[in-house]
Amino acid sequence: MGKNDGLSDAQKAILAEAQYPLSTLSEEEVVAIAGGEIAVAAVSDGQLEEFLQVANLLYRGGETLISDALYDFTFLAELEKRRPDHPFLHMVEPEVLIEAKTVELPVRMLSTEKAYDFSAIVNWAKRIEKAAAECGRDFVGLIFRVMPKLDGYAAYDDGQTLYTRGDGRRGTDITRVFERGLQVATGGRRGLGAGEVVVSRSYFRDHLASIFDNSRNFQASLIKEKELEAPALLAISSGQAVFFPFCLLPCWEGAWSALAAGFEGIVDRLWREVDYDIDGIVIEISDAMLRDHLGATRHHHRWQIAYKKNTETAEVKVLRVIPQTSRSGRVNPVAEVEPTRLSGALIQRATAHHYNMVREKGVGPGAIIRLSRSGEVIPKIEEVLSPVAPELPDACPSCGSPLVWESDFLLCINNMNCPAQITHAVEHFFKVLGNIDGFGPSSVRKLFDGGKASIPVIYTLREEDFVGLGFGPKQAENMVAQLQRSLVLPIEDWRFLAAFGMYRMGMGNCEKLLAAHPLQRVFSLSREEIIAIKGFSEKTAEEMLTGMKATAALFDALYGLGFNLIATPIEMVGELPGEGPLSGKLMVFTGSMQTGSREDMKKQAKALGAKIGESITGKTDLLVCGEKVGATKLNKAESLGVRIVSEAEYLAMLP
Repeated sequence: MGKNDGLSDAQKAILAEAQYPLSTLSEEEVVAIAGGEIAVAAVSDGQLEEFLQVANLLYRGGETLISDALYDFTFLAELEKRRPDHPFLHMVEPEVLIEAKTVELPVRMLSTEKAYDFSAIVNWAKRIEKAAAECGRDFVGLIFRVMPKLDGYAAYDDGQTLYTRGDGRRGTDITRVFERGLQVATGGRRGLGAGEVVVSRSYFRDHLASIFDNSRNFQASLIKEKELEAPALLAISSGQAVFFPFCLLPCWEGAWSALAAGFEGIVDRLWREVDYDIDGIVIEISDAMLRDHLGATRHHHRWQIAYKKNTETAEVKVLRVIPQTSRSGRVNPVAEVEPTRLSGALIQRATAHHYNMVREKGVGPGAIIRLSRSGEVIPKIEEVLSPVAPELPDACPSCGSPLVWESDFLLCINNMNCPAQITHAVEHFFKVLGNIDGFGPSSVRKLFDGGKASIPVIYTLREEDFVGLGFGPKQAENMVAQLQRSLVLPIEDWRFLAAFGMYRMGMGNCEKLLAAHPLQRVFSLSREEIIAIKGFSEKTAEEMLTGMKATAALFDALYGLGFNLIATPIEMVGELPGEGPLSGKLMVFTGSMQTGSREDMKKQAKALGAKIGESITGKTDLLVCGEKVGATKLNKAESLGVRIVSEAEYLAMLP
């Protein structure tokens, strides 16, 4: 593709199908950025976001613009350097098909926590040891499972349907790939759960490399709705393209002491054992009760971790330090450095953490620093080898207001009129909301420049208003439709609350808060009521109250628009360990419940001191049965002497 060429016809078709018009970049600029003819440092925030969205759409559509490494280590890392709090960076990496409708997954499919050195694995193992003690499990006897982490197309097979991972909660039905003849690896059967659609590395090299840029592109082509081409059909029929369930992967199993002693050898052997692309090694525990006790974040399971060998350092010269104002008003320093290759990416910027570090360490033009970069982690300054006199800004780079020191940070206190703070806050709201497209940095900045910087005002805009602000007719139509869509689509109430971006009120804290009090009461809570919730200190409560006081009017205005909010189940609190009827009991829930979902009932039981199991063992104390319970499970419980109660009997036990 030449310097002045634009996107291919196939790439244009994918963007058209996704209804994604370019707004801040031309086709030629997209291609120039992808080819390195325009440096990423010269791309504005709005252009970077649009480039990432385009690259992701084309990648998912099977017409790749850039490689995985460039996407992750150059462009996505640049977004993380500029906007480390960006919600996109903390979401499950989506595996979606543009033309397909999504369906709910039978189980949640999450990403994997990552570690880049053995010390991080040791710290993870210490958390496992602590959890084992809490559950009465012998850590020394725990079995750890180590296996390759395949670099394919994530999917889940329940025996009837094959789903893509999607966003971890909703995926796409791609059962058609089995109907086309796709086999389960190693002669396995259907219904073995999570795995990856992969192609043999050697087969791809010998037969497909001249047709596809990389194996992921080929894997994506296998699952598209359109009729498969001859190379794909041949790969499937010859058993070179398969669905590989994780449970069938070659693995090492043993105690932690053996794993720690032979870690490097175990990792090296597994890395070479399969003829498929891998991008790490997964380590997990096998104990089902301990897995359930550890649980998961919205991003990853706590009982599992992936080890990646990808840490490098480099000594570079600082060219300049660029101040950037965040939505919180903090002015963050970004060190622009001489371009250098590090962990497979061309590095031109690194985080300098805060301006007190710049001041104390002497980070400025001409300074020599040592950078480190591990896998997908943004480059960081390990050491200043040759300091210089730093240059500290005295005014906000966005609004020109004087800056003040707050601990280690320089702060712009002109929060009501600072363009960066206002536009970042609006972007943050729509990003965290997660059910609306089209309101990225370039669109929000255009709205701000047109005097429409208030979110409630944005929701009142009509198509002609958007056109008057400089948007095209089709884009204006789409933006109005997206605003209405965000009101109708169901969204968790904790996500809605977190979208306001109040200090100390990220998604995790909002979920804990709403598990104790309904959303309607949150803004009237007292300091004491917040402190009473596990995990909230006096300082956190004070900071949360300050943020809620400043945000109450905005919340009321948006809440009044009638978003379709899913209420967080209120956990019953107040029972002390050992006092309630469920305290310390190991319980299993089975069957279809009438008063709520099984997950909600499990949360309620945990709040009352119970431990939740997934299978019946001799240690199970109570089996709670809903409707349509299989005879096998009931017979096993009876044979083991486990107490069996109905849903109604269980509810009668609750305080």
